[in-house]
Amino acid sequence: MKIVLGLAGEIASGKGTVARYIIEKHQGNSHRFSTMLRDIAKRMHLEESRENLQKISTIFRQNFHDDILSEVIAGDVKEDGHKIISIDGVRRLADIAYLTKLPEFKLVYIDADMDKRYERIIKRGENSDDTQKTFEEFKRDHEKEAELQIRELKNQADFVVDNNGNFESLYGQIDQIIEKAK
Repeated sequence: MKIVLGLAGEIASGKGTVARYIIEKHQGNSHRFSTMLRDIAKRMHLEESRENLQKISTIFRQNFHDDILSEVIAGDVKEDGHKIISIDGVRRLADIAYLTKLPEFKLVYIDADMDKRYERIIKRGENSDDTQKTFEEFKRDHEKEAELQIRELKNQADFVVDNNGNFESLYGQIDQIIEKAK
C-alpha cells in the first residue's frame, strides 16, 4: 500500500524539508512540480527565477489545461515503486482535484509565519533571485498568480502541520501523519 502526501504551503513554509525527511527517514521518494519547470528553463537557457518558472507554468496551463502539471506528477507517482511518496509544491485547487483521483493521496498543508519563511528563503537561495530579495518583494511574491490559491488549500487539507518550531517538532508531526495514513 502506498502513501502519497501532497505538500502544500506558502513560499518557504518547509515543503522541501518535509520531502527530504520522507526520503531520508522513511526511505520514500519525492516528486516536485517545479522540477519539470526547471528542466524546461534549463533547456531554454532561461534563468531559474521564480518569475520565469511561473511564466512557464502559466504557458502550459493556458495552452493545454489547468491540471496538466498535476497529470504529469500523478503519472510519475503511479510509476514510482516507493511505499511513501511526497508531492512537493501543490499550489492550485485544480492540482488536488486531479491528484485526489489517486486513492492513497492525502493533502498536507504546511503552515509557518511570514517572518520565518522570509528568513528561510534568504538563507536557502533556491531560486536565482531569492538571496537579495527584500521583505517587501517577498510579500509581493505572495500576490502573484501562482501563489493565490495556496491559502485556500489549507481548508482542503487532510492534515495541517505547524512549522514554526524546530525540526524535531516538524518531523514528529510528519511521523504521526504517516502512521495515520497507513
